[in-house]
Amino acid sequence: MTDDTQNDIDRDKMPFVAPCRKLSPWAPFRWVRLGISDLLQAPQQSLVYGLAVALMIAVVSLLAWLKGSQWIMFAMLGGFVFLAPLTCIGLYAISAQIERGQPPLLARSLRAAFRRHLGNEMIFAIILLVIFLVWARAAVMVTVFFPTDGEQTVRDLLPYLAFGSLVGSVFAAATFCASAFSLPMIMHRDVDSITAIVTSINAVLRNKGAMALWLTMIVASLLLGLVTAFVGLIVIIPVIGYAAWHGYLETIDADEFPRHDVGITSVARNNSSAQ
Repeated sequence: MTDDTQNDIDRDKMPFVAPCRKLSPWAPFRWVRLGISDLLQAPQQSLVYGLAVALMIAVVSLLAWLKGSQWIMFAMLGGFVFLAPLTCIGLYAISAQIERGQPPLLARSLRAAFRRHLGNEMIFAIILLVIFLVWARAAVMVTVFFPTDGEQTVRDLLPYLAFGSLVGSVFAAATFCASAFSLPMIMHRDVDSITAIVTSINAVLRNKGAMALWLTMIVASLLLGLVTAFVGLIVIIPVIGYAAWHGYLETIDADEFPRHDVGITSVARNNSSAQ
């Protein structure tokens, strides 16, 4: 898309959803490889960002443990699945700077992530918050299956764990579909939140194999980070964020939508004038 066509765009005629490409089932492995490459090109910025997110998760989990119980802590960690996409916005901006041959400045990334696109991001955050609150209410209702009489055995806990896992999986899947590509699209192109969310859902449903693998890799990575007492998240979070950005670029064809007027993504990438 040239600058002339950028100026001539009629927003009323733009599509409601961006088309998506058909992915190889193994595409997420390529995204992770590219994510690791971005981390190596901006190690200081990546690790500082990862440390900040890891500390946030650790502090919230610790407070939940001290002020409540291990069950509340597990619930808070589950809730992080719903809010995690928002924590990666700055990482998308770092990747975008690397692609454009710009110095990957952390301050510029945070300004682009949490100020320049704040309106659309807040709408997205509110949608995620509503999903999280409904999930939290559903989680409370599932506690009716928790045995309270006598000493519980694993067999006694099976109904509770089964229903809890089922309910959590439904909400997590809905959140994943809505957030897989929406925030990268908001960062990349001048689109509204609804268009980005619908585009993300459409792309996930049309690439179920690749996206199931991607979700599995994300969950396994986050569990690894928790097992390492949150230390592993310092590296894992940046790699996931960068990989998600590259996954978006490979999956979504957003050429029909204009670039932002100002900011990191207002100019084309070095390796593709169309994006």
